[in-house]
Amino acid sequence: MSPGSSQRGPRDERGVLAAHILSVARTAFSEHGWAGTTIRGVARDADVDPSLVYHYFGSKKALLDASTNLPQSFLDRIADAWASPHEELGERLVALTLGNWQAGDSGPVLRAIVLIAAHEPGTRAKLRDLVTDALMGPALIGRGEQDRRHRSGFIASQLLGLGLMRYVWHVEPIASMSDGEVVAAVGPTIQRYVDDDLAPRA
Repeated sequence: MSPGSSQRGPRDERGVLAAHILSVARTAFSEHGWAGTTIRGVARDADVDPSLVYHYFGSKKALLDASTNLPQSFLDRIADAWASPHEELGERLVALTLGNWQAGDSGPVLRAIVLIAAHEPGTRAKLRDLVTDALMGPALIGRGEQDRRHRSGFIASQLLGLGLMRYVWHVEPIASMSDGEVVAAVGPTIQRYVDDDLAPRA
């Protein structure tokens, strides 16, 4: 399929092509970060002319922004996990984290966000919103709003760190443990943030 024929195709075919370019870009950003991803490289992997990438997305920054939007299904899964019975939250949240990093609709997006957030302000803001709104926002735990935010913040930090260790940095033995082993090991720690007194001891 040549770039020229793609541009002259029906409207629905052009939409499919834009989605294909976006999928290729998402993979590139998740594997190579911001500096290692180029419009030319995305175009090559998508088998289109670079001008077509610019036509749909305008710039590399706009392509990154589109590539790091998490789907509604990701947000729905988090809300469902937080709605679990109180005593099951630790294990359910860890299992949710593993599932989201492995899922095709969210795993590459999460990897791209955490790889690029340190270098690109827009993605850093997106990561901050992800943590505060998606990971912490649905939490119904604690005694009052401040306590809820403390507990959910500690939980989010643990789960984000777990994702980095296992799926971005591939640190052993965390990276090769089974999902069941990780849930069994980390779940009680998350449950402690749900249940235990977090006030500093004298």
